[in-house]
Amino acid sequence: MKNKHKHVIGRVLDDSIAQEMGLEPGDSILRINGEEIEDIFDYQYLIQDDYIEVTVLTKDGQECLLEIDKEYDEDLGIEFENGLMDEYRSCHNKCIFCFIDQMPEGMRETLYFKDDDSRLSFLQGNYVTLTNMSDHDVERIIKYHLSPINISFQTTNPELRCMMLHNRFAGDALKKVDRFYEGGITMNGQIVLCKGVNDGAELERSIRDLTKYLPYLESVSVVPVGLSKFRDGLYPLEPFDKEDACAVIDEIEKWQNKIYPEYGLHFIHASDEWYILAEREMPEEDRYDGYLQLENGVGMLRLLLNEFEDALETEKQIRKNDRKEKAAEDIGQSDERREVSIATGKLAYPYILKIAEKVQHAFPEYQIHVYPITNYFFGERITVSGLLTGQDLIAQLKDKPLGDKLLLPHNILRSGEDVFLDDIHLPELEKTLQVPIDIVKSSGYDLLNSILGK
Repeated sequence: MKNKHKHVIGRVLDDSIAQEMGLEPGDSILRINGEEIEDIFDYQYLIQDDYIEVTVLTKDGQECLLEIDKEYDEDLGIEFENGLMDEYRSCHNKCIFCFIDQMPEGMRETLYFKDDDSRLSFLQGNYVTLTNMSDHDVERIIKYHLSPINISFQTTNPELRCMMLHNRFAGDALKKVDRFYEGGITMNGQIVLCKGVNDGAELERSIRDLTKYLPYLESVSVVPVGLSKFRDGLYPLEPFDKEDACAVIDEIEKWQNKIYPEYGLHFIHASDEWYILAEREMPEEDRYDGYLQLENGVGMLRLLLNEFEDALETEKQIRKNDRKEKAAEDIGQSDERREVSIATGKLAYPYILKIAEKVQHAFPEYQIHVYPITNYFFGERITVSGLLTGQDLIAQLKDKPLGDKLLLPHNILRSGEDVFLDDIHLPELEKTLQVPIDIVKSSGYDLLNSILGK
């Protein structure tokens, strides 16, 4: 049997079935139970049995068949060189709102790769447009009951969707949602809102159309389009203002009030940016349905503030108990001072500043500097911390008091690496600013602990 796919083993886990069977890094898995493996989903599906036959190509070129008895859902203990076990699929759309098209030239090549791979939706939470998904892909998702799948809708108007994605098949691609619904596949959705394009009456239509997929479509976020300064030759888009933001929130909250009594879900959610732009308070925690859209910036600030308040009250109680114990032992309380700094995007700055003020009020021995960083690299309209660059941090912090440590949010770095979007590395930033840097997770608990030096 000719084999199209060869999946090379990168690592064999200790005390695993694979190690017991003598598999080694460099060996390749060809087939399981005589079936070829397209990617990681085929692999995970085919090993779910108490007896399997695995065809292996050893690194010295010998093909052999392994007969394996195991527990039904027991893993083989293999990590592959390519975690997806297949090539990543790039996006063929030319979306009017695509941020990659708004990046300057000369950045590292990987930043220009547009993925629209449905498999990354399950593995990494990426949102996909469905336009690059074949019928075979849809059938496998339903067969393996993979979920949730995250879908980038933008609009349910087929003609408008074709225009926005610059793809004549984009409207028909929405029919795949019907198949997922019929197959009982859990979904989450996203609408990138563009002023004068898919807002207003079009947004109301999209929300109404998407409600028919409840309860399998659990949530839909509405986020404003990000506009960098590199838009020459691109579709003319304008930023939203306060009045626009209020209208978006009012529309969304109107639908939340309709949907919640029947489904127990608020379903449609406005990202935090809308509330900041509208100068309104963030919704209470219950409105976020368990933070289903956190990675889209929906509820991030509410969760951060709630976690911080909880952490602060806990810390106050701990210190109160410590003071009682020290008083009983007649030991003087330490007045050791600590000075730290926090740099963040302009979007979150007012909230981080309030957090810093509360810490200083509770613990006067701490001095905290909070600096909002303007994004000159991509343009001042970009206000999120995740798109800040090393050069903007250097330019705006080099003459500022930074204290004993500088705290930066974790989304400012590329996942798993110590490099900023402009290829400045973390040690280089530390050396230039002459201050140790802490990368803080997006948690109110972690933020307080980092401020306190825990």
